Amino acid sequence: MSQFKQSSVRIFALGGLGEIGKNTYVVEYEDEIVLIDCGIKFPDNELFGIDYVLSDYTYLKQNKEKIKGIFITHGHEDHIGGLPFLFRDVKVPVFGGDLSIELIKSKIEEHRIRGISFTSIDSDTIVEFEKIKVRFFRTTHSIADSFGVVITTPEGNIVHTGDFKFDLTPNGGEIDLHKIAEIGREGVLCLLSDSTNSESPGFSMSERKVGESIEEIFHAVQGRIIFASFASNIYRIQQVIKSSVKYKRKVAIVGRSMEKTIEIGRKLGYIVAPDDTFISVYDINKFPGGKITIICTGSQGEPMAALSRIANRSHRQIQIISGDTIVFSSSPIPGNTISVNRVIDRLHRAGADVIHHKISDIHTSGHGKQEEQKLMIRLLNPKYFFPIHGEYRMLQAHSKLAIQCGVHSKDCFVLDNGDILEISSQGAKKAGYIPASPVYVDGSGIGDIGTVVLRDRRMLSEEGIVIISMTINRKEKKLVSPPAIVTRGFIYIRESGDLLQELEQLIEDSLLSQLSTGAIKWNDIKRKMIDDVKPFLIDKTGRRPMILPIIMET
Repeated sequence: MSQFKQSSVRIFALGGLGEIGKNTYVVEYEDEIVLIDCGIKFPDNELFGIDYVLSDYTYLKQNKEKIKGIFITHGHEDHIGGLPFLFRDVKVPVFGGDLSIELIKSKIEEHRIRGISFTSIDSDTIVEFEKIKVRFFRTTHSIADSFGVVITTPEGNIVHTGDFKFDLTPNGGEIDLHKIAEIGREGVLCLLSDSTNSESPGFSMSERKVGESIEEIFHAVQGRIIFASFASNIYRIQQVIKSSVKYKRKVAIVGRSMEKTIEIGRKLGYIVAPDDTFISVYDINKFPGGKITIICTGSQGEPMAALSRIANRSHRQIQIISGDTIVFSSSPIPGNTISVNRVIDRLHRAGADVIHHKISDIHTSGHGKQEEQKLMIRLLNPKYFFPIHGEYRMLQAHSKLAIQCGVHSKDCFVLDNGDILEISSQGAKKAGYIPASPVYVDGSGIGDIGTVVLRDRRMLSEEGIVIISMTINRKEKKLVSPPAIVTRGFIYIRESGDLLQELEQLIEDSLLSQLSTGAIKWNDIKRKMIDDVKPFLIDKTGRRPMILPIIMET
């Protein structure tokens, strides 16, 4: 890592660049560090057995006395999910909107973490430290209490947009256009801006249009409505509850995260309905189908979520019945399309009607498209542009939009996690690197699963394993009995007698050949056996299983 000038501002991401997830951004000026968000990433299909992916918090642990606070833009998992893991080693104040704070409190209670101070903020809040101060502006996103963050340093304003869209007819959470314009008139040294939809032209659809589609569904459907959405999309949930009240339907909530979010939403006043609107899932069958709405988790096809269990007919209380209408009020996150389609297909097989974003305006993104991203850039008019929150191609596309809006190409920085952008009165440059490799959470283990273990898991899942067990008389250097071969996920033993006989003979010949040379180092013998067995199996089966020799002595 390079030595910095004391007067420069250092900006870098520990997560959120080249990926969708684990958003964790750091702004550092002299001995003061401001952390913006601390999220997780959910594993893709190649990370076998991994529960979550975290950012590397090593730098934050090493410099925890410099961290003045963690500023939360909003309460989505990819922005707050990493906090319980960070708080095990770094306990610093948290600043965020009411909903974000309640969601974080609930999360750290589950992890039995204590000693964290919380400060609720709004668009008028100013948090001042010795050298820098932090302000906020409201944004429109798919969750309440979403904010952009302004960090004022002696070198200038650093602006982080948070996740945003320009929805002029939202159902809640209006973006503060006037304040954004004021910040732009003050001057913005560097803009960190959401890049999620930078490849999508035009403007995003208004949440008001989704509300109209929900209203149309409730007007037309005579049977039960099962509504699946992200638990955090509190404005969407409120629209469903409002329509349920209008059409005199009782509402049952299914899924632990959905129950918790609605509980918090009602406490904060974001979910408004008469108390008798809500019923227990155990009471669903006491009402006619046309008088029931079920709101549940599982819009992404998650195997253990409520909707997947309903589709698989494994849910204890809810089974699909004739006349049910299932509404998917989301679009599949990249990587989830297959599992979502599988759930939709099973719901159709069970006899339900299914409505999703491809056949109805039942979902809109919480992230602005190109024209909205350009509007943000124009309003703030930054000197330097740092696209964030997106895969590499999205960051690149966003950078091109900034250039169209007047930012010089040399002042746009498309970086990777860990790359440090240093900005001073002399200019801006990439200056060094902070370790930012992903950290894997597997059960109770954090960071103890590396690339070798993941490679082994991938090989086991794709090719299977062959275990070769041998008992050797060390003194006489001979086999005590024929080698025992066990396979899992490779071949069906009962139908592969000839192959196993050939393999057994090959193993015996290889072992005796090595013993005859005087070899007694078991690791060398195992290595040579793998080298002999592998090409044989490839030739006979075209597969490359993991080969595990086990040698026992007598």
